[in-house]
Amino acid sequence: MSTSTTTPGTEITEPDAASEAFGIDAFTVDDRLRLFHFAAAEKRHDYLWLLRAFDRGRANYQVLLHAADARELMGQLAADNPAAAAVGEVQPLLDALAEWKVLDRSYDGTRAANLAEYRNRHYVYQFTQAGYRAYRAVEDVLGATLEDAQLSRLVFPDILADLNALARANAEGDAEEVYRKLSRLDGVLADMAQRAARFYLMLGDLARTNDTRPEVFLSHKDALLTHMREFTAELARYTPLLADAVDAVAATGLDELVQRAADADERLFRPMPERLADWRQRWSGLVHWFAEGEQSESERLQTGTVTAISGVLSLLRRVTEARKGGVSRESQLRHLAQWFASCPSDADAHALFRASYDLGSPRHVAVQHEDPELAGTRQSWWEAQAVELSRTLVQSGRSPALRGPGRIERNERQREQLRALQLKAQAEARGAAVSLAENGVYLGTLDEPETRALLGLLDLALAARVPVSRGVPAKTTSAGAHGVRLTLYPIEGFTTVKTVRGRLHLNGLRLEVTA
Repeated sequence: MSTSTTTPGTEITEPDAASEAFGIDAFTVDDRLRLFHFAAAEKRHDYLWLLRAFDRGRANYQVLLHAADARELMGQLAADNPAAAAVGEVQPLLDALAEWKVLDRSYDGTRAANLAEYRNRHYVYQFTQAGYRAYRAVEDVLGATLEDAQLSRLVFPDILADLNALARANAEGDAEEVYRKLSRLDGVLADMAQRAARFYLMLGDLARTNDTRPEVFLSHKDALLTHMREFTAELARYTPLLADAVDAVAATGLDELVQRAADADERLFRPMPERLADWRQRWSGLVHWFAEGEQSESERLQTGTVTAISGVLSLLRRVTEARKGGVSRESQLRHLAQWFASCPSDADAHALFRASYDLGSPRHVAVQHEDPELAGTRQSWWEAQAVELSRTLVQSGRSPALRGPGRIERNERQREQLRALQLKAQAEARGAAVSLAENGVYLGTLDEPETRALLGLLDLALAARVPVSRGVPAKTTSAGAHGVRLTLYPIEGFTTVKTVRGRLHLNGLRLEVTA
């Protein structure tokens, strides 16, 4: 049996004459590629509506369809979609789809009332397995929207719960529960990886179209940045918890886990050794996602998201700077290049070049020599000593002039107002810091001044954390400001501070503010 590899991890089998393959396994590479002929044919819209009619019949458990049944379903589609009414005769379309093996054609002897009608070949049609997959692939492309390209941060609690349930099921020997949870985890991770890939592709498309349609990018920038930052925060919070959960599942026995999942696997046509290898590979994927430290897929995803945030901010800066002048430099050069390509002759192109870059119009200046007696009136310019020219004269045509410094404008009233605001802010910060030292940070909800004071102290304390060995920070870290001191103590788990802005979760840290 020969194989032809298409994508990583996927093989399409080409059975020989001695093979016992059937169904979708019997489709060769050429057969599978021909399945998509209907999407590029001249009557591709007619083929698509006819296949939608077959899909509607399939949803109603009407698998085998005669040409008359197909026409009836087309009429039902036309009632809701006027475009379906433009489809003409369906019999040629059915024959072409059967030729491409999208549909399977067979005889229908039940419709024949006599031998003559039986010989007239009354056919019935149904989807082939590969044909239905090809149709669904086309429908997925046609129905794809921007909402499909998003990172899912709400899936991490479900993954953690499923890992804990998987550990309990494996410890109790529940093979069916092991199979269900492991299948669910594999599907969730595959969906998350596809969503992330589509999301980063969408960012690339958005970056390529920002010059022609900057308003599209500007209308989505806030939602993009918020979405990526929330996803990064959730991923950073759950990554150590998920790694511990994976280790807990492994502690219950990997061989037993794989064996129980393979025993409960209901794939009839896969022998037991292949099932064991498949489930072991799926578990390796889970370990690669969460339990390989800096080499794990979750760390790569977090790094990619942080890089994407930086890219979006950089793109925002370029778009903003370009809009200050009304149009970006790149757009100007593109339009100029289009003008050059549209010039009817070389003379017109040269004229456009001179008008654009002004290289054919030199600036004439006249400067007296410092010592006129050294340069004779009859001496040629090629032989006379060169005259020094100032940069201001060459660039602007104006002679340089010595001027004193400009007069400084002082607005004493505005200075007093700014000073008063500064003193008020300092007093407010000191009062908020004293309140934090007296009442603590975990009792009640911090108001806005207390929140600003706490964030400022926390910023100083985190910046003062010095690694003592192999990147491990010191046990306690302190920082002081406004007459108080904030001390960070490492703990197991996390603490939560309630503020008017929301909840501040601190993983592995406890805060203490003292006078």
